[in-house]
Amino acid sequence: MSRILAALRLTVLSGVTGAALAALAVGVILKDVPVLATGGGVLALLILLAFLGGRRSAGPDEPPARRTALARIEDLRATGGETADVPVTFRLTVAPEPEDGRPAYRVKISQSVNLVDIPAYRPRGIAVVEYHPEKPWDVRIVTRPTPEWSRRAEEAEIDSVPESTLVRDPDGGAGAWCLLVVVGLLAGAGLVVLLFRGELFASEGPAERSSSSSSVSRTFSTSTTVPGPSSSLLTFGRMRVTAMELEARVGSAYVTALTIEDHRMAVRGDSALPPAETVHLASLPYELFPGLVRDARTTLGVRDPESWRIDVVPAAGTAVGPRVRVTVSGTEGTAHLDADATGRITERRAAGEAG
Repeated sequence: MSRILAALRLTVLSGVTGAALAALAVGVILKDVPVLATGGGVLALLILLAFLGGRRSAGPDEPPARRTALARIEDLRATGGETADVPVTFRLTVAPEPEDGRPAYRVKISQSVNLVDIPAYRPRGIAVVEYHPEKPWDVRIVTRPTPEWSRRAEEAEIDSVPESTLVRDPDGGAGAWCLLVVVGLLAGAGLVVLLFRGELFASEGPAERSSSSSSVSRTFSTSTTVPGPSSSLLTFGRMRVTAMELEARVGSAYVTALTIEDHRMAVRGDSALPPAETVHLASLPYELFPGLVRDARTTLGVRDPESWRIDVVPAAGTAVGPRVRVTVSGTEGTAHLDADATGRITERRAAGEAG
């Protein structure tokens, strides 16, 4: 019952906090002074109560001392580690001293143990432990017990107790408490937004909404770079794969321009244009483009080409299909050749030619 009340109290407190924060935001957006003051006042009150509660709970009482006892090792398992101290999970039966007035119980702990000491712990063996009398799940194995406790551990025999006596940390489910806080914050904030939804969503008039819609750009562009010195786009199949990736990124197969360089590909487009005034990415003969580049680099008078580029644009006039232009540059200048949508060369312009 106490855990249910604590969860309810935490949820309510989180909801009030979320509502106060939302009221501050709504007050600023709507320029509503009363709402802003209310949110700020509630938030300040919550901070004050948290401060006073923290001071009141910080008492001068010393915590009770830990107590020593013997424990039977029911099971142990190393959980990893690459250093001298290895995390080990123990399942123990702790047998408090008779004067402690507590029966034996099961507990599961995790503790780092030095590799040298691991052979000293084995199932059904006896270990010296320390536990917190008010937190019986807070147990740790004493790796260097006193001679007296070492002797007692060697002579003692402890029977196992049922698994039903296993004790756990009641605050171990921190994730559930965090979830309650998040739910409370969102519920409180959502309630405030719901109360003021009319003012919030009516604050933008029809004229403003129209202007914002018309200002949305119809054009798009994106590019990608293929890294690595041996990953040229001239590699067979690489162009088509890269083009399909760009198509998926922009969400359209129709573009107004495609540019391909050795390690870079870029597209741009306008969603308002009809398909006849665009280039369809999937229909281009990418497998023929490396041959066009090789032809341009060897037949247009550029003996040592320093760079190349392919530009694909919609054909002008009455031409059918897009125009493919391959441009190469070197010390002799710039040259290019044009091809149609089937990869057939339609024009050559060598380096140094006018026009």
